Amino acid sequence: MPGENLTRDEARERAALLSVDGYDVSLDLRSAVGDRPENGPLGEPQGGPQGGPRTFRSVTTIRFRCAEPGATTFVDLIAPRVTAVSLNGRDLDPSEVFDGSRIALEDLAADNELVVDAQGAYSRTGEGLHRFVDPEDGEVYLYTQYEPADSRRVHACFEQPDLKAPFRFEVRAPEGWTVWSNGVGKQADGVWRFAETKPISTYITCVVAGPYHYVTDSYERVLPDGTTLRIPLGAMCRKGLAPHFDADDVFLVTKQGLDFFHDHFDYPYPFGKYDQAFVPEYNLGAMENPGLVTFREEYIFRGKVTQASYESRANVILHEMAHMWFGDLVTMEWWDDLWLKESFADFMGSFATVGATRFTDGWITFANRRKAWAYRADQLPSTHPVTADIRDLQDAKLNFDGITYAKGASVLKQLVAYVGQGAFLEGARRYFKRHAYGNTRLGDLLSVLGETSGRDMGAWARSWLQTAGVNSLTPQVLLDADGRVAELAVVQEAAESYPELRPHRIGVGLYRRTGGALERYARVEVDVAGARTVVSELAGSEAPELVLVNDDDLTYCKTRFDETSLATLRSALGDMTDPLARALCWSALWNMTRDALLPAREFIGLVLRFAGRESDIGVLQMLHAWAESALTHYAAPEWRLRGGARLAEGAERELYDAEPGSEHQLAWARFYARVADDAGGFELLQRLLDGTSTIEGLDVDQELRWAFLDCLAEHGYAGDKELAAELARDDTASGKRHQVRCLAARPLASVKAQAWAQVVESDELSNALVEATIAGFARASQRELTAPYTQKYFAAIERVWAERSIQIGMVVVQGLFPSLQESQETLDTTDAWLSAHEEAAPALRRLVLEARDDLARALRGQACDAAAALA
Repeated sequence: MPGENLTRDEARERAALLSVDGYDVSLDLRSAVGDRPENGPLGEPQGGPQGGPRTFRSVTTIRFRCAEPGATTFVDLIAPRVTAVSLNGRDLDPSEVFDGSRIALEDLAADNELVVDAQGAYSRTGEGLHRFVDPEDGEVYLYTQYEPADSRRVHACFEQPDLKAPFRFEVRAPEGWTVWSNGVGKQADGVWRFAETKPISTYITCVVAGPYHYVTDSYERVLPDGTTLRIPLGAMCRKGLAPHFDADDVFLVTKQGLDFFHDHFDYPYPFGKYDQAFVPEYNLGAMENPGLVTFREEYIFRGKVTQASYESRANVILHEMAHMWFGDLVTMEWWDDLWLKESFADFMGSFATVGATRFTDGWITFANRRKAWAYRADQLPSTHPVTADIRDLQDAKLNFDGITYAKGASVLKQLVAYVGQGAFLEGARRYFKRHAYGNTRLGDLLSVLGETSGRDMGAWARSWLQTAGVNSLTPQVLLDADGRVAELAVVQEAAESYPELRPHRIGVGLYRRTGGALERYARVEVDVAGARTVVSELAGSEAPELVLVNDDDLTYCKTRFDETSLATLRSALGDMTDPLARALCWSALWNMTRDALLPAREFIGLVLRFAGRESDIGVLQMLHAWAESALTHYAAPEWRLRGGARLAEGAERELYDAEPGSEHQLAWARFYARVADDAGGFELLQRLLDGTSTIEGLDVDQELRWAFLDCLAEHGYAGDKELAAELARDDTASGKRHQVRCLAARPLASVKAQAWAQVVESDELSNALVEATIAGFARASQRELTAPYTQKYFAAIERVWAERSIQIGMVVVQGLFPSLQESQETLDTTDAWLSAHEEAAPALRRLVLEARDDLARALRGQACDAAAALA
């Protein structure tokens, strides 16, 4: 990544100097198909030199003004070659002005026109213009992905969010292809020309091209002024996925979302059409390009999935739709205020999912899944305030994290409770109208919220947005001589590294068993401040068996329990009737396990005892993931074999006990495939695969077959022959990814050596296959096989970071860290590398520090679990 960074100071200096009036971008993508031709004359498809990257022609015209005529600046471009540069009619020598990532511009006029003719490289990493060849039919598919700063890989631009401008795209594509961009497109004379966009940031421009399967619909709404808003809708995927594409459900959620946001935002959708493209080998969940949202194609389900998967897709659709206002219409000035779009979209995704769709339990998912992401991130050494200090683009790339998304969304949920939903939404409406097509900072949002709520938003922001760390809240209960509550208090604690005690608006619920059910019988909402807050409203209540602080999940905190409450959960968690309260208790127990306050074996025991009674499928699937993680990372090594046997036995029992054909049965089948052992488990999986055994109601479809084969390959029960046969059965892009993962999972030293070489020593694999290979390489059952790679990892990561794109660098550094070599020796080796590489790239050091923290946490958890065995 040398020379590709951009600092905040450079961006501010350039923004003070320039105003951009518009872009005309012409792309020739005919070189995407067929063999690469030798470079031809200008105007012909450019395939790239033999042996070099496959390239395309990119011609960009930028019209911009300069506040200081005569000044010097630069335009961003990452490309193998620049053919010509012209500034105000003056030809510049590309060899003198282009350094591989920037074009130097000197002696600017007040009004300028820059023309850059370049050869851009097709991407295999999901950054820039990604090119994918479908193994099923040989078709080529293209799409762009830019955030935070990869549009410069496709065309010359001023790559920073506050230099917004209108864009006009023109694309030449292979015959028979369709091309889409942010605006409405028309084809004439072999050229696709797209309507000029509104002023938008570079990172949300987009082009999708290829023989995609495309479905259309439309949305209409009468606006308050009596006019009718008409939005053409489209949805697309690869032709090979068309039989599985449930576009009707995508359009249903889309229309529900458009209704919801128009009802609440009072600002008509501003970007014309609304296409949604499900694309292959996508690094993210989705991207909010106005008029052309892109999604990972895994949201098209090839087999049976649970309702949690459909809910997740709906949430992502609505998250991206919220960005049309929070992020696209109004955009942060610099990545410091990334939360102004991501926190809001994350909150609005759940808010709209619950308010507009069939997934009315979306806040349970938020409490159980999204907040778990935030709690982990907020306890890492890299935690940061929601409003972060983003020095450069590498910082920005790493800050698309659990703080910016899930903690920020949690804080906004708390803000709604603090100022009221009406004041919050009125603030949003004023924010859109005041700053449409502009850029903002934190103060701009606080200003409108202060207006609408009448509250001191500065004090709230200082506590919640400008400090890091998560508080824990624990109940203290004193009973009187009659067995009633004499005093109930909430104790607030903070980590030494982030000692801020925040104001919390919380619900405190009292629960007891009645007729076999654990139910709430009293609840109050209170404001918690400082180290200890007495909840006087509950004095005199009957003695509770369980006290749940943060009942109904109003604030962002780690919930703890007093001893009586914990004892109740050990015996009666499954009797809890309220699904949100139950999810909150599970989340709290998991946090205690990660914090070495609850032995891993006890958490696993609770899952085995009560998970079979869990009604919420999303919570059940989360419990499966947590139980597996508890066994892998937090259980004492000497107990793992026994604990794994217990998990396998319990999963098999629940698989057979689950209602035939139910989504719970499917969830237990998938979990069983992850934890099966050699006490008959592998034999059962093999029989289910070959059809010699069946389980009533369980459809072993293609995706479930790969899940079973993954387990069998990891344990040596499926090899090259079986995996090749399965790929022949499922010769698709998805099948190839599954096969690559399974091949790398085989328990052979030669297999691990090959996987390592393919990922670390070569850049031939695409981003998706890099991820699949790493997923197969690192297996908990193969610690001894991968132990030799600890030293190799630390010897390689600085070179990998320097040579690869930031996306691939992140995947390799995170995915290959020796997290399964859980020992003091590994911790010491990590510390030695950090000490010896203090000048390494800050983003690289951050990733290693985070992995080190996870390793240290695992060792503390294992010590806690081992101590429990002695107690």
